[in-house]
Amino acid sequence: MADPSTTEPQAPVSPDAPQNPNPNPEEMTVATNGAADDTPQGDQQLQTTKKTKIIRRKKRPARIQIDPSIIKPEPAQQPGMDYNIWYNKSGDNEDKYGLSHPAPGRCNIARDSGYTRADRVPGSYFCIHFARGVCVKGQDCEYLHRLPTIHDIFNPNIDCFGRDKHNDYKEDMSGVGSFMRQNVTIYVGRITVSDDIEEVVSRHFAEWGQIERIRVLTGRGVAFVTYSNESNAQFALVAMSNQALDHEEILNVRWATVDPNPMAQKREARRIEEQAAEAVRRALPAAFVAEIEGRDPEAKKRKKIEGSFGLQGYDVPDDVWHARTRQLEDSSQAAQLEAPAQPKMIESAPAPVQEQQPQRNGIFSGSAVAALRSLNGTVKTQAPKATGGPLVAYGSDDESD
Repeated sequence: MADPSTTEPQAPVSPDAPQNPNPNPEEMTVATNGAADDTPQGDQQLQTTKKTKIIRRKKRPARIQIDPSIIKPEPAQQPGMDYNIWYNKSGDNEDKYGLSHPAPGRCNIARDSGYTRADRVPGSYFCIHFARGVCVKGQDCEYLHRLPTIHDIFNPNIDCFGRDKHNDYKEDMSGVGSFMRQNVTIYVGRITVSDDIEEVVSRHFAEWGQIERIRVLTGRGVAFVTYSNESNAQFALVAMSNQALDHEEILNVRWATVDPNPMAQKREARRIEEQAAEAVRRALPAAFVAEIEGRDPEAKKRKKIEGSFGLQGYDVPDDVWHARTRQLEDSSQAAQLEAPAQPKMIESAPAPVQEQQPQRNGIFSGSAVAALRSLNGTVKTQAPKATGGPLVAYGSDDESD
């Protein structure tokens, strides 16, 4: 028989907890359970044990954007026409840019986003039908149903929908784009000119990601929208093609060409440098980045003390400080690479002393000088014998002799 004091209850809900018949799938519910157990201490006081149970609910599933039963099949191409696989249309098509019919649907991020099967697979691509607002699979889709973020990184040869890029853009700047340039600006044409045209363009295109810059040519009904992320620009181009803003127009959305303005080119180069710096900043530790950027108070204090070089009141410049730090780091690395000298158990034999070869500065070669030195000890010169006679040891002080 089980002891009732050690048996846990079957998670009964406390009457004090509020009853919510329609809970939000994304909220976290906290339930408090009460259990009474008898203790033999004293007069058997009744103690209440409270247990908290955290229920983590799943995110909202992706919504089916369009009913499959209302989808009409596209009419077959008439025979005898040349079909252009590059532009995905027939050669005799009068609608050159495909702007005669509006888009069959439109994506609503706040309503249609949700989890799919692709959320379980890292590196999944985004659903192009979801971007167009006509996905019929919902949570069973094999692609992502949400907006791209800066953490979604893909191969430069592939866009966020998994389509292969080309070497160059098409003549009409439509399609997937080129892998030779990172394009974050899209061209929007056929906008109805109104007094609030800038506000209308900003409101509709800000739905697809963070916008860095918008340039509107009011008199021509044209706008250039620059996003912070390339994947958001790709998503916006697909989502806003053949769409309408506030006046039932059909937009012409294409990739923007390179701006010949020198200021725009400098701004593009600065943006690329900032993206590279941000990527390096995310790869390095936060403390090291704060020290490099001068946001660490301890690093500032250490720099002020060590960078004075013994001179009171001297504020070392940044270039001198970094050069000195790099020099110290190089010296420390060299010292670490050199192993300390250790005493040997058995001393090795002394190395033979090599004779220094004489320099060839004279008229004799080195081999000739060595041969002459060897003959110096063996060859002996004989002194001339003294001859006897009356003139032996004769000498005179007279110079005429």
